[in-house]
Amino acid sequence: MTKYIGFDFGGTTIKPGVVNEKGEIIEKTAFPTPKSRDTLLDSLMKTIEDYQQRYQISAIGISSPGIVQSDGRLMTAGAITCLNGVNLKPILEKQTNLPVSIENDANAAAIAEHWIGAAQGVNDYLCLVLGTGVGGGIVINGQIYRGRHGMAGEFGWMVTKNFSLTENMENKSLNATSAVVDGLCLRYTKAKRQIKPRFRRVKDARIIFKAASDGDKLAQSMLEEFYHDLSVGLIDLMACFDPELILIGGGISASTEFADGLTTALSDMKTRHKSLYRIRTELDIPVIPAKLSNDAGLIGAVYQSFHK
Repeated sequence: MTKYIGFDFGGTTIKPGVVNEKGEIIEKTAFPTPKSRDTLLDSLMKTIEDYQQRYQISAIGISSPGIVQSDGRLMTAGAITCLNGVNLKPILEKQTNLPVSIENDANAAAIAEHWIGAAQGVNDYLCLVLGTGVGGGIVINGQIYRGRHGMAGEFGWMVTKNFSLTENMENKSLNATSAVVDGLCLRYTKAKRQIKPRFRRVKDARIIFKAASDGDKLAQSMLEEFYHDLSVGLIDLMACFDPELILIGGGISASTEFADGLTTALSDMKTRHKSLYRIRTELDIPVIPAKLSNDAGLIGAVYQSFHK
């Protein structure tokens, strides 16, 4: 069976793997996201060469945060700032002699979920990927909606809280409040450092969930704010898109604590929105975890590599 190399780029971790044409992952690994472009490219090539020695590879697919142009150029690359403005497609195609496809990470996740995940048979849905930032994929009539510049779905840029005219608006965006690494984890770290200045930065939400279950009031408070802010964003998206379904992806989506906390907060928030509450029996938009969880970006990137 034909094999493909997939890369799921994240601001914290890059997850490569080998996937077949049925969407089955043959093997996968992960390594920290390099800070420099040269180091990142070297890491990609070493991974590709390793896989090529053991598999017959037909193409390479990449899932990346940020605004991806139709020619593969990364107008932005989210937290991977060393790739801003870089077009990886011709660079890797020249070095590997393989076709390369690059897709926005949330779009890739949405595509994967439609292929073999929780959105099979659904034509109008949204996919939020909660990771270092907040990514978004919009599917309308079974097709990814990209917008004029490929920017559609940058849900993390949405400003959902009051901000001061003296500050950067993005301090009150979903990226700052509802992402996992640069939202929940960073906010918890900053709050902890008010008490313990040398507190080590948290990058894994499981630490916060564990602290909350152990009675840490600060962790409990941070999680409540996290669910509240994410729920506000979800209600805005429901009002704007009226989708059949909203999927939540990213590693945190596999957590039952997260799913329960978000469900409770979203239900509470809906009762506080007069118009939505009035039509609650007619308007039922499920918000559920993505089936493929943390593998969706990898699988979607590979799907695009042989369906473009």
